Amino acid sequence: MAKLKEMMTVVSQREIARDIFELVLSGELVQAMNQPGRFLNLAVPNPAQLLRRPISISSWDKKAGTCTLIYRIGSDQSGTYELSKLGAGDTADVLGPLGHGFEVTENQEVLVVGGGIGVPPLYELTKQLIEKRNQVTVLLGFASKAVKILEKEFLDLGVTMKIATDDGSYGEHGHVGLLMDALNFTPDAVFSCGAPLMLQAVAKKYSDTVANVQLSMEARMACGIGACYACVVHTPEGPAAAKKVCEDGPVFQSKEVVL
Repeated sequence: MAKLKEMMTVVSQREIARDIFELVLSGELVQAMNQPGRFLNLAVPNPAQLLRRPISISSWDKKAGTCTLIYRIGSDQSGTYELSKLGAGDTADVLGPLGHGFEVTENQEVLVVGGGIGVPPLYELTKQLIEKRNQVTVLLGFASKAVKILEKEFLDLGVTMKIATDDGSYGEHGHVGLLMDALNFTPDAVFSCGAPLMLQAVAKKYSDTVANVQLSMEARMACGIGACYACVVHTPEGPAAAKKVCEDGPVFQSKEVVL
């Protein structure tokens, strides 16, 4: 898959939930985006911040030449905080699209499970699942209503959807695992992105009964292109068979990795 480096132009940026920003970029590398779940590696517009920041691609529009990234900012000394200061007309030094994303199924009954800031890459995935005539159920979990994102966008795709919040401020009270337990069907395929504990719950529930369980993993990265081995994940074959999240992932079959 093509990898490009480009100074992309900021079309817009806005805060869409508490400390969560939507960044829309335009540039030629949008034309290389073809698999949901991949990511871009952005240079921080501050010389003191040496490492790029990997951010998953939430969606893209090849006709418009734009892509959308959704990310959560850290403290006022963090790289993501610096990125949040970019405005329309500014440029961003971008490397990508990188990694291996989701393999989209066709004509199946599928389950999409997302948690927190792991939800954004599932939006483009769900768009493509719908285009491939899958029947899609989406389960989303957030800490609270204040950080809930993309609800309307998912509903506009025509999916069946349920939301849970840890504090009960919106939807069901509890974690997304409770939503999985309440389902009355076994999906043909499962796609998930979120915190490690959530991915563990998805794998535990479905790996023995569903052949296709795809998990998008989070990891701290340095280079983002597989050269530095800073983001390895273990496999059932042991340390010698470790995989790199940035290059071999971030999406893996659940049985490929040790969670």
